[in-house]
Amino acid sequence: MARAFAIGSAAPFLVSLRVAGVLLGIELIDLLLPLGLDRFGIRPREWIGLEGVIFAPLLHQGFGHVVSNIGPLLALMPLLLGDRRQRPWMVLGFIWIMGGLGTWLLGRGGAIHIGASGVVYGIAAYLVFAGIFGSSWKATLIAIVVVLVYGGMVHGLLPQTGPVSWEGHLVGAASGVIAAWRNRSRIKSKPLIS
Repeated sequence: MARAFAIGSAAPFLVSLRVAGVLLGIELIDLLLPLGLDRFGIRPREWIGLEGVIFAPLLHQGFGHVVSNIGPLLALMPLLLGDRRQRPWMVLGFIWIMGGLGTWLLGRGGAIHIGASGVVYGIAAYLVFAGIFGSSWKATLIAIVVVLVYGGMVHGLLPQTGPVSWEGHLVGAASGVIAAWRNRSRIKSKPLIS
């Protein structure tokens, strides 16, 4: 039986730091060795673009892009990983794959979609809707904090021109909502012993 991390455990944050390190490392390698890794992003509705479902969240358009995703990941991932009863790795995998497939299906053609922001939006949406669908005071409190701190992210879900993949944000968030709905029976407070 999986156990929750102990309250105040640093493990979820340390895992998030490792993920941030991997993202920075990949971007550094892509900068130092002109490998053109961004070509492995999601190319909507092109068969070759399906590989991007796996690789796109690991790839970024420079250090400004990767850093803009690392900040929210360092804040949100520990909240997701903090309760193993919710199967956070399954949730993260669902958001990653479904968000990528949704971007492949619905994203703007003629572009390569890259970056972890779809995963960021998915985690944020999961945490908010886990608080709505679940029966946990902790999940509800986390949802309130996420809305207060990251409520402005809603703007990124709206159609816009330019290089921002709002489609990736939207399907990432939708994947998070679906994951929270599917996981609602696991989002419970521990019973109080009287």
